[in-house]
Amino acid sequence: MRVVPVPVCSDNYAYLLIDEATNKAAAVDPFDVPKVKAQAEKEGVELTALITTHHHADHSGGNKEFHSVYPNAPVYDGDTFSVGENIKVKCLATPCHTQDSICYYVQDTTRPEQKGVFTGDTLFLAGCGRFFEGTAPEMHKALSYLGTLPDETVVYNGHEYTKGSLAFGAHIDPDAPGISKLRKLVEESVTTGKSTIADEKQWNVFMRLDSAAVRTVTKAQDDIDAIAKLREMKNSFRG
Repeated sequence: MRVVPVPVCSDNYAYLLIDEATNKAAAVDPFDVPKVKAQAEKEGVELTALITTHHHADHSGGNKEFHSVYPNAPVYDGDTFSVGENIKVKCLATPCHTQDSICYYVQDTTRPEQKGVFTGDTLFLAGCGRFFEGTAPEMHKALSYLGTLPDETVVYNGHEYTKGSLAFGAHIDPDAPGISKLRKLVEESVTTGKSTIADEKQWNVFMRLDSAAVRTVTKAQDDIDAIAKLREMKNSFRG
């Protein structure tokens, strides 16, 4: 299994999810179809499927064009399915950012140590998406669900927001475990695919709701109150 990020728009990521045994690939959120097509040709892979994380135009806006270019490729938005022969994909319902938000857990059956999750705008590296169509309990449930994935699962998110997420996280909890590693990651132009679920549980304040630092800053009495207040603070944060 190989995952190739394809930067699109100003800060979005599309992806190629490649089964190396067959050179077949799925495109994840291919907003810019010509760019994704060019990357697939560069990698020498055949695009056979489209995976969509949610309906926002910067993620699903290329779907119609993709279907016209690849008319035989199914469009997946919820199910359990395969890419090529060896990649198994499990869809995880994670409503909040939008009510149709889906994360995709992927694993190579020939190399089971290779695991990843495409999180769209639900989970970012050191952050989470805005609650546009959902509530604090829904985002708490979604992130808790993702937190049950194997620790070594690599996170592939929908935007390059890491610099801002680090600034906010360090403002809330400057001594969070792993924050020095996160600072080094931010120096790179592409950070997606360079954190795991274990990392996120260390440095992502939205997944550390019971930490002393989060409870002190938010004055929250429980996890739901904490995540709601953190999101409100992040929405107006200008650090």
